[in-house]
Amino acid sequence: MNTDKVFNEEIKNAADFKFGSTVVNVFDDMVNRSVPYYGEMQRMIAELAADHAKKGTYLYDLGCSTGTTMIGMNTLVPETIEFIGVDDSPEMLEKCDTKLKEAGFTRKYQLVNADLNSGVEINNASVVVLCLTLQFVRPLYRERLVKTVFDGLQKDGVVILIEKILAEENNFNRDFIKYYYDMKRRHQYSEMEISQKREALENILIPYKLSENNLMLREAGFGHVEVFFKWYNFAGLIAVKK
Repeated sequence: MNTDKVFNEEIKNAADFKFGSTVVNVFDDMVNRSVPYYGEMQRMIAELAADHAKKGTYLYDLGCSTGTTMIGMNTLVPETIEFIGVDDSPEMLEKCDTKLKEAGFTRKYQLVNADLNSGVEINNASVVVLCLTLQFVRPLYRERLVKTVFDGLQKDGVVILIEKILAEENNFNRDFIKYYYDMKRRHQYSEMEISQKREALENILIPYKLSENNLMLREAGFGHVEVFFKWYNFAGLIAVKK
């Protein structure tokens, strides 16, 4: 696993964060060091997906990146269920395909290059996963995407959502962000790296409150919504189509 050094040198004119080849090469290290309990999140996603995946349906991973979530689910989800990974970065999909092959994938899978802001086709799904993905979809298009997910799910199908979130009370945001940056420091990120990544993500990662994500799911038609993971400014939700 290559070490994330994307922001370890001063950048005079910071550009928006992009999931190009530079990030792809270090992405696995980046998320493991930047996302709290990332390994546990992946285990929980796999368990939830395994319990809700139905024979004769598809399992979608929207924003599949390098395939870590698909590899995790592969160990628990029956091989009769085909995986469909979607990402807007061709470099991510190339890396994903390599990792799936290295992991010895024998199940059927498809990798689709699509910009979720522009819409995506979802059909006959029993599980749709968005792991740290919806936060990168422009707010203007999020409700439409969630409704597309709902419409593409079979009855009793689920969406599994992991998101960076805002606190419900604004005065807690500063504390939660401080604890989050403390975690990054424990994972050997420098002050420069923390600052420059924050600036690069400012315009493209736009978090909602947990309650706003919950409401968006319910307004799309999901009947049951439950929080299964929470750590300061990160949360996981599962919603069922009834």
